[in-house]
Amino acid sequence: MRLVLLGAPGAGKGTQAVFLKERHNLAHISTGDIFRHNLKENTPLGLEAKKYMDAGQLVPDEIVMKMVGEKLSEFKPDEGFMLDGFPRTVAQAEFLEKQTKIDGVIMFKVSDDAIVKRLTSRAVCKDCGNVTNIHEHEKCPSCGGELYRRDDDNEATIRSRLKVFHEQTEALVEFYRSRGLLVEIDATGMPDEVFSRVIDALEND
Repeated sequence: MRLVLLGAPGAGKGTQAVFLKERHNLAHISTGDIFRHNLKENTPLGLEAKKYMDAGQLVPDEIVMKMVGEKLSEFKPDEGFMLDGFPRTVAQAEFLEKQTKIDGVIMFKVSDDAIVKRLTSRAVCKDCGNVTNIHEHEKCPSCGGELYRRDDDNEATIRSRLKVFHEQTEALVEFYRSRGLLVEIDATGMPDEVFSRVIDALEND
């Protein structure tokens, strides 16, 4: 099974990806991880991307697609994966179609107000990286480590990111809906409730 995960920042894609990995043994391909690898290893594509990043510019589609294409080439035909963070544009989706067959696109839907509430309550453990709710825990519930708030977890920044997300993905959602691949999931509620909806959509369709 090869899936694309779509959803706004804070919609819970990462949590659901962990569940899907355990149930279906799917690799989780994050564009953020691909970028970090290329930058850390100073690959030719990483060095090219760094030029744009250092200038405060968006990395062009062409470079992003090459990075993702190289990653996808590592997979055997019978190996499944989930793409998280790619594609972001119709051009990238058209590129992906030429690289591999996608079995489904899961769109995790949450209202903007719910995402703002979710992310402004988010805290991260300095020791183990666990993400939790700052209003529910003074220390990390996993390891007892100190919690901190990310600088960008404020309402103004979050709403700005959501605006960009909606502008980017509107055409992408229609692209996949027209191909009969789009599955829209209500991503509100507890993670296990959301995952139950995902399984119903994927396995009982």
